[in-house]
Amino acid sequence: MPTAAIKICGISTSEALEAAIRARADHAGFVFFPKSPRNVTPAQAAQLAERAQGRIGRVGLFVDADDAAIAEAVASARLDAFQLHGNETPERAAQLRARYGVAVWKALSVATAEDAARAAAYAGAVDLVLFDAKTPKGTLPGGMGLSFDWKLVAGWKGPVAWGLAGGLTPDNVAEAVRLTGTPLVDTSSGVESAPGIKDLDRIDTFARAVRGA
Repeated sequence: MPTAAIKICGISTSEALEAAIRARADHAGFVFFPKSPRNVTPAQAAQLAERAQGRIGRVGLFVDADDAAIAEAVASARLDAFQLHGNETPERAAQLRARYGVAVWKALSVATAEDAARAAAYAGAVDLVLFDAKTPKGTLPGGMGLSFDWKLVAGWKGPVAWGLAGGLTPDNVAEAVRLTGTPLVDTSSGVESAPGIKDLDRIDTFARAVRGA
């Protein structure tokens, strides 16, 4: 089985970005969501994007963002992909994909088999669905360190490419990859020492665990 691709999300410093590149991660995630402790400004994103150019994929995370916010992020971070983490519909996802000509990922909160089945509605509208854990109402839509029953998506054979997120850490990611066969893993709080503070050693250990799976 090919090694799962690795995305380190919530990168907000050059040190964390360099750690992700050293660990041979495939994607760096920049969060454009002011309520998140991992939020980056357009100016920060521009600096990180320049450093990332040609070295690692740049994924912008948005939560029900309006057109102006997305346009500003695209201009500053020169994104390779959008990760939609709110209540974006297939129509909204397809609109953004057509407008900007970049890959679009849609995060879906999963607690039941029915939640996972919702991914089919995004076929043709997105390039990838990211199965994530449901978070309690009134909290952030991700980055909470919560996981879900991976058996719900094990060996998923839907009409769109997919990846796995939600509570993945250096300690459990190898098991998650082996159990689900996921082609991509995404972590944020799982490689932090505190909310929004990336632990450089944990980034390295996470990547090693994925490749060891």
